Amino acid sequence: MATPRQKLGTKEPKASQTLSEAQIAVHWKEEQYYYPSKKFIAQANLKDPALVKKFSEKNFPACFDHYASALDWDKKWHKTLDTSNPPFWKWFVGGKLNACYNCVDRHLAKYKNKAAIIFVPEPEGETTTVITYQELYKRVNELAAVLGDFAGLKTGDRVTIHMPMIPELPITMLACARLGIVHSVVFGGFSGEACGLRAADSGSRVLIYADGYWRNGKWVDHKAAAEIAVKTAEKEGQRIDKVLVWQRYPGKYSSETPMVKERDHFINDVVKAYHGQTVQPVSQDAEAPLFLMYTSGTTGRPKGCQHRTGGYLAYVTGTAKYYQDIHPEDVYWCMADIGWITGHSYIVYGPLALAATSVLYEGVPQYPDVGRPWRIAERLDVNIFHTSPTAIRMLRKAGLDEPRKYNYHFKHMTTVGEPIEPEVWQWYYDVVGKGEAAIVDTWWQTETGGFLCTTKPALDPMKPGSAGPPALGIYPVIWDEEGREVKAGSNLAGNICIRNPWPGIMQTIWGDPQRFVSQYYKKYNKNAQSKDWRDWPYYAADGAMIAKDGYYRILGRVDDVINVAGHRLGTKEVESACLTIPEIAEAAVVPAVDEVKGRVPVVFISLKPGASAEETRAIQDKVTTAIETMIGKIARPKEIHMVPDMPKTRSGKIMRRVLAAIENHMDTGDITTLANPDVVEQIRVLVQGHEEGKLQEGPEDIKRFGQES
Repeated sequence: MATPRQKLGTKEPKASQTLSEAQIAVHWKEEQYYYPSKKFIAQANLKDPALVKKFSEKNFPACFDHYASALDWDKKWHKTLDTSNPPFWKWFVGGKLNACYNCVDRHLAKYKNKAAIIFVPEPEGETTTVITYQELYKRVNELAAVLGDFAGLKTGDRVTIHMPMIPELPITMLACARLGIVHSVVFGGFSGEACGLRAADSGSRVLIYADGYWRNGKWVDHKAAAEIAVKTAEKEGQRIDKVLVWQRYPGKYSSETPMVKERDHFINDVVKAYHGQTVQPVSQDAEAPLFLMYTSGTTGRPKGCQHRTGGYLAYVTGTAKYYQDIHPEDVYWCMADIGWITGHSYIVYGPLALAATSVLYEGVPQYPDVGRPWRIAERLDVNIFHTSPTAIRMLRKAGLDEPRKYNYHFKHMTTVGEPIEPEVWQWYYDVVGKGEAAIVDTWWQTETGGFLCTTKPALDPMKPGSAGPPALGIYPVIWDEEGREVKAGSNLAGNICIRNPWPGIMQTIWGDPQRFVSQYYKKYNKNAQSKDWRDWPYYAADGAMIAKDGYYRILGRVDDVINVAGHRLGTKEVESACLTIPEIAEAAVVPAVDEVKGRVPVVFISLKPGASAEETRAIQDKVTTAIETMIGKIARPKEIHMVPDMPKTRSGKIMRRVLAAIENHMDTGDITTLANPDVVEQIRVLVQGHEEGKLQEGPEDIKRFGQES
């Protein structure tokens, strides 16, 4: 077991320290270090410090040739990076390759009988499906034939895929990639309207659906969403010619929604006519778009992040190899959804490019009980586990000691999607990882394609709550609102930016290049005419700080900063203080309007099972004490609400914008896509009383609060 180092002695900021309003004040305590085991280090992909030196800034951009060389190219690139039209960078210029070939075909000689995908249905009584690389090759080719011949799709066309976590989803993505069709996957939990808007924006004339799926023990009629999607797209001016439907149970239609003649077709039936057919992979330019991934912002037009073929595939392959330590013999389980960028990069493209075995689970982790993830891990001998802080908190809340009951052994665990509180990290390490697993706490975004900050698992110590140093070839900086650098060890925070391009960065926003420039590059660009990449830093819109040891701690979206009397508080550290109290399972902090201070924090908490709500006053007092002790009186909450549950998305993220709207008597907006919309009214009554208060327009900063980018 790794041995922790004693705590670092970072000094508290002096009370007299002057904070500019441009800076985010930070009150995090430095955490202790944890070290990977000798056993892990011995087998790690990245254990040679010489490789790290290759990625130093003096070797940029040629250092990324190392990642690209891990792929099979039809034609090698002649230039690593073209910066002639900033910030529309071009990577591996002149190179040609096919993403599907790199994820499937090239593994057949050595790994054809090895499992590529293991599908675990949510109903525990159903049989687990193992798809070998040979079977994957066969199914992808047959579907590619369907898409090209039957659906009439060709290279460069866009297809919108609205599907749940079943193996036909990655098969569909790979079939698109084989033909050079640009796929746009919409998270299965999104509404038909969300799908239709994305289809219209991308110009898709074919939708691909499943008839239904299992979710938390209930059958979801997913085909019903297709009707809404078609109508929404047509209202936006985009005609849908075909809706291709996968049957969750082949040969049986499991939806109550009628199929529309001539428009709707069961793929399971159509593909029979293409049995055994093979389709040559289309050699794609490195800069050809591979997919669109729409960010899930709840306001404004959806934003289609366009990712390239060569640079993206090289980056996710390299980062999956070195940071997730994936070897072909590993059984790897990423518990994210393919409908998000994590699923694209680290369920499908990265692991399959490395000939890994990737586990695909259909349902929710706590169905039929909280032991389910650990039973799956034990039965399939999973040794790499990848999930989000949201899921970790949920599993911790539901079954604190449950993992100890099962005989699985993870060598490596990832956390992704949002900052993880040190208290939760500790449980993940001690209980889920059994003190054996190396943890990488990663920071990145839909737009970035792959990891930007993370420890190198065999070379860097872990530090709870800190994402760690920059990934290889990534050179970050933290600036305040006026462009002054926030130095390491200052115990202050600002806006994290990346000074250089990298292969995984999105190409543009589909159909809106100006929005791409203004949203991600304009803020800190000092010379719009410059062709020098150094003048075009990427603005991530996340708050962060850097410790003396060079580790970055991400504080969440800049919009999630509360300005209390000119003192900019990151909500994540306030939430983290709440989670040090044993009875509390989840915490969310939102701003409330205050006549004197402008904004003040309000805390929402939910308790662990077995914790007594009768001790409300005592627990609220503990929350106040913890916040004042760990942060200071400036962060003292105006209110502390104890709620039965938090409003959450289908992927488990707490919808802080809904809580902020309730607290400030504003419109909560559309809540129909929440996993638990009924809880919103319960919370409203708890906060506002039984009589519905008059809704207010609300200030802009609170309207924006908790919105995803």
